[in-house]
Order: sequence, then C-alpha cells, then structure tokens
Amino acid sequence: MGVGSEGGGVVRRRGCSCTKDDFLPEKSFQSWGNYITAIRETPMRLKDRVFTRSMEQTELHEVKARSQHEMKKNLNWWDLMWFGIGAVIGAGIFVLTGDATRNEAGPAVVLSYVVSGISALLSVFCYTEFAVEIPVAGGSFAYLRIELGDFVAFIAAGNILLEYVIGGAAVARSWTSYFATLCNHDPNDFRITVHQLGNDYGHLDPIAVGVICIICVLAVLSTKASSRFNYIASIVHIIVIVFIIIAGLTKAETKYYEDFMPFGVRGVFKASAVLFFAYVGFDAVSTMAEETKNPARDIPIGLVGSMVITTLAYCLLAVTLCLMQPYYAINIDAPFSVAFSAVGMDWAKYIVAAGALKGMTTVLLVSAVGQARYLTHIARTHMMPPWLAQVHDKTGTPINATIVMMAATACIAFFTNLDILANLLSISTLFIFMLVAVALLVRRYYVPGLTTSADRNKLALCLVLIIGSSIATATYWGLSESGWIGYCITVPIWALATIGLKVFVPHARQAKLWGVPLVPWLPSASIAINIFLLGSIDKDSFMRFGIWTVILLIYYFLFGLHASYDTAKEFEEKRALDASGLEEGQVASAQDVDKREKM
Repeated sequence: MGVGSEGGGVVRRRGCSCTKDDFLPEKSFQSWGNYITAIRETPMRLKDRVFTRSMEQTELHEVKARSQHEMKKNLNWWDLMWFGIGAVIGAGIFVLTGDATRNEAGPAVVLSYVVSGISALLSVFCYTEFAVEIPVAGGSFAYLRIELGDFVAFIAAGNILLEYVIGGAAVARSWTSYFATLCNHDPNDFRITVHQLGNDYGHLDPIAVGVICIICVLAVLSTKASSRFNYIASIVHIIVIVFIIIAGLTKAETKYYEDFMPFGVRGVFKASAVLFFAYVGFDAVSTMAEETKNPARDIPIGLVGSMVITTLAYCLLAVTLCLMQPYYAINIDAPFSVAFSAVGMDWAKYIVAAGALKGMTTVLLVSAVGQARYLTHIARTHMMPPWLAQVHDKTGTPINATIVMMAATACIAFFTNLDILANLLSISTLFIFMLVAVALLVRRYYVPGLTTSADRNKLALCLVLIIGSSIATATYWGLSESGWIGYCITVPIWALATIGLKVFVPHARQAKLWGVPLVPWLPSASIAINIFLLGSIDKDSFMRFGIWTVILLIYYFLFGLHASYDTAKEFEEKRALDASGLEEGQVASAQDVDKREKM
C-alpha cells in the first residue's frame, strides 16, 4: 500500500520512490503555519501519544500495508535457528572474553557467561511470545507500541537503532583485528592513525567500512539468499568452535583453575554486564517473524534453540581458554589465537582467526537484515520518514532502510574504538530487554475494557515495586563494596511484589499459540537481572546513553511526535468513515429486504 496512507485508494509504484511526500507527507509539515500550530499543540499531542496504545490488528495489517509491497514468507525454523546462532556468536566471545577474563573475573568468567546467558534466555522467552502472537518486522518496537504506548516505543526504538549501529560497528572493527592476526600483523597496521582525534577515535578503519558495504549488498538482494549464506557460514563456524574446544583441551592444565575467582563475586557480575554484548543479536530473529512461514512453530524452535546452543558453546570456550593459560597471561585483543601460540600450536591461530572472521561476518549479515526491518516498521508509523518503510517489489527487501542503517554503521566503525562501543551497546540492549519484559506483564494482566480500574492500579503498584526494588538492588550493589543489609530489604520487596502480582491480579489474557512459562516469575526475574547488570556498567557509558536519549527527544518533539500524531488521526478518521459507510450499507440493505417482502 502507498506510503503515508492507511488503507485503500493508493497507487502502487514500482521499486522505491523518492519524493517530498515520501519524507514529510503529514499535514503538520505542509506549510510553516501548520508546523507552528503543531509545535504549539505539543503538550496535547504528547499526552495523546503517551496514553495511546496501538492495536494488534493495526500493526498486523494497516501499518504493515504502508510498505507498498509484502515481504516474502520464505523462512522456517531451520533458517531462524541458524540466523540466531549467526547473529550471536561473533565478536563477543572472540574479543571480549580476553579482557573480561584478565581484568574482571579470572577463570570464573564461565560464571559470567552463565549469568549473561540466563538473562538473555529470559529475554528470549519474552520475545518469543510476542513474535508468535504479533509476527511483524517491527520486533520489540511493535510489541512496546501495543502494550506501553507510542512514546515509550519511540524511546525504545531509538535505542534499538543505536544497539544495531553500535553492535555492527564493534563487530566490523573486530573483523579488522582478526584479519590482521590472520596476516601476522598488528590490527593498527591496517588502520589510519590520526593523532588529532585522540586514542578513542583516531584509528580510522577502512577495512571495516569495506566489509560493511559488502554485507549491505547481500542484505539488499534477498533474505532467503542471506539465510543460505548465513547457515553455511555458521556451520563452518561451529566446526571451528568444536576444533578450538577439542584442540585446546588437549593442552589443558588444571592448575590454572586453582585461583578460580581472583576478583570475587563482584568481578563475575561486572564481567557479565560487558559480556552481555556476546549475546546481543537474537532479537534480530524476532524481526523476521513477518517473513516466517509458520511463526507459531518456527519462532520458538529457532529462538530458544539458538540461545541454548550459543550459551553452551560460550561456556565451553571460556573453560577451554582458562585451562590453556593462566588468566593473567591471556591476551586482551585475540585471546584464543595467542593462547594456541603460547602452548606451541602456532598453526592453530590461523584456524581460530578464520573461524572468528566467519562468525563476525554472519553477525554483521544478520544485524543488517534485522536492523533494516526495525527501521522499516518504525517508519511505517511515521515516527521516521516513511521513505524508509518502502519494500522493493522485486527483492521483497527494505532497500532504503538497509542502506541508511549500514551507512550509519560504517561511519561509526570508521572512527570509534571497541571498548567504547561495547559498554554503550550493553546499556541500550539491557534497557530494551527490560522494557520488553515489562510489556509482557502488561500484556498478560491488562486488557482495555476488560481489566477493572482496581486491578489496573494493583498491576501498576506491583510493576513500580518490581522495577523500584530492582533499581535499588543495582544501586546498592554499585555503591556498597561489601555490605549485605540492603539486599535483605530490596530482594524481599521484589519477591513480595511478584507474589502480589501472581495472587491479587487476575490474568486478563492467555497466550494463544506459545506462552512464556511461570508468569509472572520469569518476566519479573528478567526485569531484575537486566537492571542489575545495568548497575555494573561505568558512568561514562551512562553519560553517552543520556546524550543519545536527549538527541532522541529533540527529534521526537520537533518531527516524530507530529508525524505519528497526524498519521494516527488520519487513520482514525478513515476508520470512522469506513464504519459509517458500512452502517449505511447495512441500513440500505435492510430497507431493500423490507421492500422485497412487501412486494
């Protein structure tokens, strides 16, 4: 259906167009007078968007129709599982493991991966229920828009896009590092050093940009072709991981595990917050629900299966690394390659580097596919220019959104170092996963028109206590090095709030096809763990996160709010007219029947 319209009466266009109305077609932007009026109405419009929630049918039909052409349904559970593995196993395990082991957790880094894996698996459950029930390209943006409203969805949307851009940039720079290892060079030998830009931004990476451009072409051409390339590359990657584990364990020394937790429990959780980066990417699979043949069967198998395989692989790799070398000797930049050199298997580092490159390539590919679909659905709501929502008629892919997102990824990858990217990415991701868990509880316990005001208030109180106690626990963890009294207050409050939700608030809706087990405990635990891990991230990353949020709000108040408000009101007017026409048609039909009976 045509961009900027809600239903029928539109003209299909071949390919992807580029006109003024593809960017700002809404009433508020037709003249300066209209825009000034819209700005004056900002408080009223903001209130409307904060309290307005989208409907499932709107997301599944009317919003999806704004892309002019349908995405092709050609993915099954096998494709999704390998997309999940390809999306996740990449730079995290091959790059961040070294720093986390040497400086944060020691051999106990395996516990850090377990904690991060549990948090990710809880989020996977929440994502799976939403993706099965609402199979659209918008992923968490669409879920939040339905359950928490437009404004929260937009803030999450901005962080989703930040997550993908930063994640792709981090992986692309890591690609250069392992390519350098494969060529027996230092990574900076392939980068251009500009001292005036400082150490964090002065190592320019043209190879990362070139890799991103190639990935962009693959993602634009075909989703199914991308899937085939992904699972072939992922199978090769799994073979390399199995080789690393078997070959590494032949050189295992159990004495390296005698000092298992040199940095204490705090080090384990600090490492978990950063290593959560290693699990980022599975949410991209949920954006492919719109292209899945049988979402109710394929998505649960694909998402949960890929996460279980990934967590097991991470734990085995971490154990293997720490049995090959003492934790204080592990290399930060290329831990596995250097570990094999240290034990006399210098030839093996080339296999490791090749496997890492395979993994990072698939991560970039799945990220490119997922982020374009997020942006496509956001643009369908007109929070972003609707030009980005167009789907090409021949390829069945969102070409405009793919190119824009990959261009932004290339710009960040060209300048920014990995350590800055990893922490900022973890904040954005944990924040979104927390919101999705909150949205799932709202979905199960609140349905407008069915839930009483008393039950709604009890739900709100329980959610405030769950989130508040989780924030208090994370804050106490950050401020107190050895105290424990605070946990005796905050943890029971979290538990009592969850029990209260279970006992005193009736379920308003059950999952139709596939549901998260043990509700409300699993979503509540997901909220608590995600917030707790947020409390382990450094303050500089939170400052960058705050700056990005301010930029998002400025854009929203100047453009996104008014565009989405106009689009929603236009849709409401059209739906009212359609309903009025239907009623008139029914009346006319009834009158015709009466006349025939009298005759």
